[in-house]
Amino acid sequence: MASSSTFSTRLLLHSPTSLICRRSRPRFLRMLTRSCLDDSSALLRAAEYTVDTYVKNGMVVGLGSGHASGMAIQHLGRQLRTGNLKDIVGIPMSVASASEAAKAGIPLDTYKDSSQIDFAFDDADAVEEGTLVAIIGRRKLQGDESIIQEKSILNAASKLVFIIEDTQYKDGLEGSIPVLIQSLNWLATAEEIDDMFLGDAEVWRRPCIGQAGPLGGDFPLVTREGHNVLDVIFTSPIESLGKFCMCDSCFKCQSSVFSLIHSTDLVLPAAGVAKSLDRVDGVVDHGVISKIPCTVVIASQNGLRVLDKLTSDIVG
Repeated sequence: MASSSTFSTRLLLHSPTSLICRRSRPRFLRMLTRSCLDDSSALLRAAEYTVDTYVKNGMVVGLGSGHASGMAIQHLGRQLRTGNLKDIVGIPMSVASASEAAKAGIPLDTYKDSSQIDFAFDDADAVEEGTLVAIIGRRKLQGDESIIQEKSILNAASKLVFIIEDTQYKDGLEGSIPVLIQSLNWLATAEEIDDMFLGDAEVWRRPCIGQAGPLGGDFPLVTREGHNVLDVIFTSPIESLGKFCMCDSCFKCQSSVFSLIHSTDLVLPAAGVAKSLDRVDGVVDHGVISKIPCTVVIASQNGLRVLDKLTSDIVG
């Protein structure tokens, strides 16, 4: 295992090209065109479409965090004030969304493990093309924000929509995946994750102030639940890593998950990263969302694209 001073060193590995996965495609694609839209008005249109299409009278609605979710919350408040919607209860995913909802006049409740949520909308930092697996939590956490609470509400919802811009819908994700880890003995967890993705990702502990780095500086971020946040930063698109071998014998022998080919338990890229992380001692949660059913509303200057995932990611 690498030392604390070197555990983010790059060493490129190559997975067999025969293992590169086939992607399933969303079952439905709807195009809603509207000309002459700038980025802001396109995102507003996507937010309004989401509320108008999916929110029904009497629903309990999970209220997401981010720019698009803020627009959707404002529109939901307008629909309540005009009487177009009635008896809506919102469950905010963050302090910011709670504040926005309160200003919009949306009745609120707090999330509990037993909460029944009919519908939820949220921003995503990125969505993987084909699978609609989403990444959340890349942005700096503000105040009392919690990736765990946001993810719990999303997973509890009977119906889920991500509202994104077209630049966030990507074939072959790259960039960071946030990972929540236990603060005690955090370095051993970080080193294990770094060894698992050696050469394909750098592992940095997120600071609450100052610059990020492998050790997170003198002021590491501690979440409200008492966890540290690692940013696992992929230096090339995840798609190029191929499929992941997840059998217990491979994991226990600590061999590279990208180089083993004898297991048939293989999953797609972002979901494979999530599965790998789930098996590491000390990992509490991460920012990968793979949920069925799931819909993505994509805003662009050419109009809206609406993608639905109704079946499993795994094919072939």
